Amino acid sequence: MAERTLRGARLGGQSFEDERGIEFAARQRVAYVCPQGHEFDIPMAAEAEVPALWECPRCGAEALKRDGERPEPKAEKPARTHWDMLLERRSEKELEEILAERLELLRSGEIGPAHLHRSGKSRSA
Repeated sequence: MAERTLRGARLGGQSFEDERGIEFAARQRVAYVCPQGHEFDIPMAAEAEVPALWECPRCGAEALKRDGERPEPKAEKPARTHWDMLLERRSEKELEEILAERLELLRSGEIGPAHLHRSGKSRSA
């Protein structure tokens, strides 16, 4: 054990300071109810923007603020797929031409795994 450690101190988050002279921030307790009927309170700062939904600590469902209304769902943009991004750069006709070129190279043995197409050629290392 290092010489600079405090004797009798445990590992962990134990503080040796007391709470004298400390002013705590103003708090409010916000009540939530989940669809399963679980009720719980969350302490929040008085000036905090209180969310209408909070995850229930017991079952994980979305709990609604006791006196609040369910917010309207946000309009989400559909996820862009790889195909969508590809079509932004090339037309389908161009893609068909590129595919035909690559298939021809693959079939001729110019590209691709050596053990499938180049068995007749001598290997030089």
